[in-house]
Amino acid sequence: MSTFARFHFVLRPLAWAAAVTCIVAPGWVGAQTTAVLPDVTVRAGQEGSLPLAPSVERERKRLEKLPGGTNLAQPQQEGRLATLRDALDYQPGIVLQDFFGATDQPRLSIRGSGIQSNPVNRGVVLLQDGLPLNEADGSFVIGTLEPRNATLVSARRGANTLTPSATTLGGELDFQSLTGADQKGMVRAEIGSFGRKALQGAFGLVGQQWDGRVSVSSDRFDGYRHHSASRRDALHANVGFQSGGVENRTYLSYTDLEFEIPNVVPKDRVHSDPRGVMGDGNTPQDAMLNIYKRDPRRETQQLRLANRTRWGSDSLRQEVGVYWQDTDDWFKDPLISTRTDSNTFGAQWRADGQVGAGLQWHTALAWSRSDMDRTLHAVKGTDGTDLQRFGDYDLKAENLQGQVGAHWQFAPAWSLVGQLGWSQQSRDAASRQTGQRLDQQWTFATPKLGLNWQVTPSTRLWANVSRSQEAPTFWEIVAGAVPNPGNPTTANSSLTKLKLQRATTWELGGQGQWGQGNHATHWQLALYRSQIADELMSVTDANGQTSTTTNYAGGTRHQGIEAGLNGSFVLGQGALDWRGSWTVSDFRFKDGIYAGNRIAGVPRHLINAEVLWRIATPSGTWRVGPNLRWMPKDAPIDHANIAGSTQDSYALLGFKLQWSQGPWQAYLMAENLTDRRYASTFAIRNKALATAPGYLPGLGRSVSVGLNYQF
Repeated sequence: MSTFARFHFVLRPLAWAAAVTCIVAPGWVGAQTTAVLPDVTVRAGQEGSLPLAPSVERERKRLEKLPGGTNLAQPQQEGRLATLRDALDYQPGIVLQDFFGATDQPRLSIRGSGIQSNPVNRGVVLLQDGLPLNEADGSFVIGTLEPRNATLVSARRGANTLTPSATTLGGELDFQSLTGADQKGMVRAEIGSFGRKALQGAFGLVGQQWDGRVSVSSDRFDGYRHHSASRRDALHANVGFQSGGVENRTYLSYTDLEFEIPNVVPKDRVHSDPRGVMGDGNTPQDAMLNIYKRDPRRETQQLRLANRTRWGSDSLRQEVGVYWQDTDDWFKDPLISTRTDSNTFGAQWRADGQVGAGLQWHTALAWSRSDMDRTLHAVKGTDGTDLQRFGDYDLKAENLQGQVGAHWQFAPAWSLVGQLGWSQQSRDAASRQTGQRLDQQWTFATPKLGLNWQVTPSTRLWANVSRSQEAPTFWEIVAGAVPNPGNPTTANSSLTKLKLQRATTWELGGQGQWGQGNHATHWQLALYRSQIADELMSVTDANGQTSTTTNYAGGTRHQGIEAGLNGSFVLGQGALDWRGSWTVSDFRFKDGIYAGNRIAGVPRHLINAEVLWRIATPSGTWRVGPNLRWMPKDAPIDHANIAGSTQDSYALLGFKLQWSQGPWQAYLMAENLTDRRYASTFAIRNKALATAPGYLPGLGRSVSVGLNYQF
């Protein structure tokens, strides 16, 4: 039995055992007559003595030193946590576009970085507890993320990164895991429309100098559209030890992810048959791209082990992290079946120090390597089985990166922040079938300079300028195509030589608050402009399948506004809690064949808002109110900006009801109350006709309910 098979064999029994244990616990303590509050463990000097345990307040202070746009999300304060958007909604600057609305592969973009990538995302560095989740070539399978296990998500947009691995235009997102000191135990159950079911059980222990936590979760979703079922089983565990000034924490995670792919449809079907797929109609294209017969899907298993050790004092503190992950990934679109077996190793060292009261410095080194085996098969149109192998590649990616930086408080209200990164990256690919070989290596620097001005104790303004560089992933370098879908023998593959995507970015902004206490209004605003050379452009063919990647020679420009606002004020016997974000993305071609056109891929405007009335009663605390997800302007789906080939504007109205009492929490969540028919995202093309398959219909009206208990 393989490693993945053994993990899968024990994972499901563990999930149900953990859940049953947690469900029995409430009944066991239910004989008490008073409300039971969750235990809280307080450790002396936690901010200084436990640097590896996640702390919202410590992370907030760290982000306040960065002269640029950041986000600090706390997923455990949300109700439902079935998807990544549940955890990151209402965050300015983070664009998430649902594919099928479950545990699949939403499109994630920050400042337009990686918007062209599919099926695997790129352009943003994902971190798990400060260490990269990306493979060494920069790619990642976003569906392996488990937001239920995160106590916080720290997003450092654009130039505002803290790790040497993050050199891209989009920046980095750090998912910090819950530890045994955060929760002794909990159970979470969720059900909803279209067969949505989720169960999580977690158990934590705390000792005098150690803590540990294990979480097991399981998700199932029958799907809104035909052929869109998904499932995910996940195990996450960590254990930490401390002795004197040294702390060590080890992390283990395993994810088994599978989802069907309903794929794209022509624009008219988004409105006439949003649950349908190609194969439901009577056209020749339906017969050729029949989803039921071709059975496109993705199956990914990932096993990851990581360790971090930190020691020292404020004058000199050091941290060493190492990680290993094994990823088996099978991605099958209607025409091509791609199997990738990847082994990734990485290490990271960082030292932080302080000279006097005004100068803080840091230096860091990082190394990562991925060895991948990738095969490509043509897909049989009558039953979806693999036909001939037309690509067999040995792939190796390796990165060596360094970073130095300083934060200089040169006046009471002013600080200067500088950082210089250096990278050497290689992408080596060889075909076992043809002998073709393509070895590429790039060496580059990524300097950044920023200025903070603390106008008042509650208001800070900033400015920065930076360079970013991004190497292509093997999903761009290894190209596969089936020119004639009706004749799979036309399948071919090749290696593509590509340049670095390079950008210079200027950013202005600020953050602060109006008022004091619990009813203050908090605001954040960032304006940025990036001049990009050789932007990596991946486009799809007439059937919606990824075909080629090129560097756009004419130059591109990304600019935008990222604004967030949240607050609370007294209303009657309770309070009105509200939050909202507005992300503007103005991305254009500067010169070349598409000069002046908009770059397809991201909504021009995306507005998210929520208003909840909160009231405390003897039966518990209630929060109730509406929410809105609004894309007010049409967005082109192709770079030629052909009239009618657009993602039409939409507004989705939702409703939320939450209740909490002691260790109990419950929610009811309704989405798309008006049952609006809309396209959640689309396949990007150079030129597209609305009659060609290219649109992914979004979820219809749905309801979810959930219940949590902490013990």
